[in-house]
Amino acid sequence: MPVEPPPSRWAFADPAAYDDADTADHADQADDMVAMGADLEPGTLLAAYRRGLFPMPSGGRRDPVAWFCPVRRGILPLDGLRVSRSLRRACREVELRVDTAFEEVVAACADPRRPGGWIDERIRHAYARLHALGWAHSVEAWRGDRLVGGLYGVAVGGLFAGESMFHRERDASKVALVGLVDLLREDGAADRLLDVQWLTPHLASLGAVEVPRSAYLRALGRALPLPIPQAFALSEVRAEGEA
Repeated sequence: MPVEPPPSRWAFADPAAYDDADTADHADQADDMVAMGADLEPGTLLAAYRRGLFPMPSGGRRDPVAWFCPVRRGILPLDGLRVSRSLRRACREVELRVDTAFEEVVAACADPRRPGGWIDERIRHAYARLHALGWAHSVEAWRGDRLVGGLYGVAVGGLFAGESMFHRERDASKVALVGLVDLLREDGAADRLLDVQWLTPHLASLGAVEVPRSAYLRALGRALPLPIPQAFALSEVRAEGEA
């Protein structure tokens, strides 16, 4: 099982306190940021995810971390994933693995040549530490000995907070997403929560939807007490044994 780190010395306010009757209808992305500062220690990251927040750099290495809880949150209902015929074919052509190349997946997601890249060295180091403790995971698509796509995120109880994904072959990141959804479809799947942060046209084409922040926080409350998916529990046991 994952190792609980020392608690954070920082406290995050309840993001629901920032909402009012008009927030969801008239918000822009500036309203999504609910805190600045703190640190990226494992205990701080876990406290944030349990509150419904996630971090992003706000500028250079010396600039404070920004913490977001979007007013309109992107989620992917586990029964809503859209898998086309071509994607099903792609799923048969690669091998899915869990947590065999976590740092390589994060490095690929952080490739500075990618448009809109946001993952800096602080983020890479912070999530590598979470992975070593059994909280952050990668789902990978392999063709032979070549990593062709994947995603990574944080699993806390029944929450999987997706952080980023990449592909080196067409549909390889989508294959990893299909694999992730399959891993999450266990007992209690109705209350498991796959968080994709913000809805994009790409994610919408796969079945992701937007929900109000208040609805997300209620769903989070139902998801957190659930056990982690077995595939992640097994990978965590291996990680602890290798440490």
